[in-house]
Amino acid sequence: MTHLWVRAEQRPHEQRAGLTPVGARSLIEAGLRVTVEDSHVRAIPIDGYRAAGCEIAPENSWPQAPQDAIVFGLKELPEDGTPLSHRHIMFGHAYKGQSAGRILLQRFKAGGGILYDLEYLTDEAGRRVAAFGYWAGYAGAAVALKCWAAQQRGDIAGPVGVYPNSIALRVDLHKEIAPLGARRPSVLIIGALGRVGTGAADLCVAMGMAPTKWDIAETAHGGPFPEVLDHDIFLNCILAGPGCPVFVPAGAKTAERQLGVIGDIACDPTSDFSPIKVYDRTTTWEAPALRVHDHPPLDVTAIDNLPSLLPLESSEDFAGQLLASLLALDRLDEGVWARAKQHFDHHTAELPASSG
Repeated sequence: MTHLWVRAEQRPHEQRAGLTPVGARSLIEAGLRVTVEDSHVRAIPIDGYRAAGCEIAPENSWPQAPQDAIVFGLKELPEDGTPLSHRHIMFGHAYKGQSAGRILLQRFKAGGGILYDLEYLTDEAGRRVAAFGYWAGYAGAAVALKCWAAQQRGDIAGPVGVYPNSIALRVDLHKEIAPLGARRPSVLIIGALGRVGTGAADLCVAMGMAPTKWDIAETAHGGPFPEVLDHDIFLNCILAGPGCPVFVPAGAKTAERQLGVIGDIACDPTSDFSPIKVYDRTTTWEAPALRVHDHPPLDVTAIDNLPSLLPLESSEDFAGQLLASLLALDRLDEGVWARAKQHFDHHTAELPASSG
């Protein structure tokens, strides 16, 4: 019997889950065994999983899970260097040259385990079967709007936190922009037709803004893009990669501009291909805005786990997208799982047997 073990998340500010109680019940009815770890932070209470028929395990007990269990989580494992012997489903962030990613793959190599990276679960056409992109865009646009509102007060944005739902988020935003009267910022979205861009645009419209939407057609000429500097807020919703044009060059800091806030929702500042050249590090929940120029102010916000601001809605959306693939866990040698393993095999083939 295929055994799925849903671990608790251990990263700070992470309340999301990749499986809901409704999904768990579907897996159990399909003949899978489902164990869910207790969690003091998960947005979905453990009682729902218990009622669905799941076995409940202590928080963070996955290292002692049966060897045949498939351990499922979203974000990083503790960086303690221990060999990983289980099969893991998670976002590994390990295939694009990241230094921490190589260490993670070495731990799998040392323990004999396997990584099924959620980012590389794709259909036959190469499209991801499940993604948090919409809610990353929605939350990222909200944080950028918070940064802009703070600028209008002569301030810099303060800490952000978790919201129970998107309605509560919008209520909070309305409180921040209400003192500004009818004025709303002009917004340019790059990648507006994708999941991330759609979420960003929906938040803008909900807050009374009519964003300028750009996608492949508007950016195909490769730049420069002076229009970016003519908007109050610029939202980057495309992943960096070879051939990606530069949308905000380093000289934008001192150029004549209306631009005051950059929301790098794709959030890849250390990549050589980053389209935004005015900053070099991510921002945090505690300090969401990085001021890169003072007069006039230019703030960059680049939080790398934005959907966690809306953990319940983003979890329900993602889990719904992923469920069909989880129902196929008894066929790991085909479909999305086989394709994900091919990526793992390719990237671990040249690693030494141990890091010692």
